[in-house]
Amino acid sequence: MDVDGRIAGAISDALLVPEKLPRALILSGVLEAAAALSLVFFRVPGGVFIDHSGDKALVYVYYGILIAAVVFGLAEASAGFWVSGDPNGRHAVGVTVLCFSVPVLITIAALGGFSSAPPK
Repeated sequence: MDVDGRIAGAISDALLVPEKLPRALILSGVLEAAAALSLVFFRVPGGVFIDHSGDKALVYVYYGILIAAVVFGLAEASAGFWVSGDPNGRHAVGVTVLCFSVPVLITIAALGGFSSAPPK
């Protein structure tokens, strides 16, 4: 939970102070991508994603969500580097990207991406 707390603190600081926005974008983007990749490689889908009828559609949805989270995380980190060129002028774009990252962070956390439990 310490990782989630640090990200939330960085996001709340970045909404008010334009100079902290690039750091928050890069931090949350890299952590989103890393957590989603750890789920892709080290966790098998569980819960509602397991279908006992043999249909693999929900498993594909699971991995599709995670791949989309990786792509969004990398794009968010790239946006952080772009915003660092002019934090005051690009603040609105950076805050918009940062606000779109909150549901992605929640989804990754719900799927277990920030868990410290050993993989099965």
